[in-house]
Amino acid sequence: MKFSRRSDEPVAAAQAARPAAPTSGPYDISQAPKGVERLDLGALRLPAVEGVEVRVQADPDGVVQQVLLVDGQSALQIGVFAAPRTEGIWDEVREEIHASLKEDGLTAAEHDGEFGVELRAVVPSPEGPADIRFVGIDGPRWMVRGVFQGLAAAAPDQAQSLTTCLRELVVDRGQDAMPVREPLDLRLPREVVESAQAQQAAEAAGVDGAPAGS
Repeated sequence: MKFSRRSDEPVAAAQAARPAAPTSGPYDISQAPKGVERLDLGALRLPAVEGVEVRVQADPDGVVQQVLLVDGQSALQIGVFAAPRTEGIWDEVREEIHASLKEDGLTAAEHDGEFGVELRAVVPSPEGPADIRFVGIDGPRWMVRGVFQGLAAAAPDQAQSLTTCLRELVVDRGQDAMPVREPLDLRLPREVVESAQAQQAAEAAGVDGAPAGS
């Protein structure tokens, strides 16, 4: 399922009127700026950024398994996880990703990036070796992990739109106790799920009700 904004939509005009300077996000829900339109996926609220397409993989009940933002030849996969109240977990998670890549015979290196220490590597793909870049942001009882792919991984200065999405997203951790590193619940908006289910039911009824031999 895809969500995107065209340049002629009202939201795009509002985006263009915003200051170009980066914000200090990702934001916790308790500190999020008001008046910004975002796609509500439960624990994540994604901003509408011109030119960026949101691709969501979800089951029939609307439970989201993957969130991918696409901008031309660049992509950003986003995940959000529970973390302890008193400390961040990105340093530890990054070390484990590094070790896992090394076990697979891949070389990775740490770099200072816009979000702090990040991990860059080259991994195999159907099209050949591909750059990939892992970033992590620790928040209050949560951690956002971003995986840049394509041009945005090979040339971080070409990732402006995707970086804006990451900086302006909002995390709604909730108050329930959760195991550390447990993915936070992501769900499609109810109206989106109901619309998709109604469309599927209509298509099924059309097939079931087709005249014999049609």
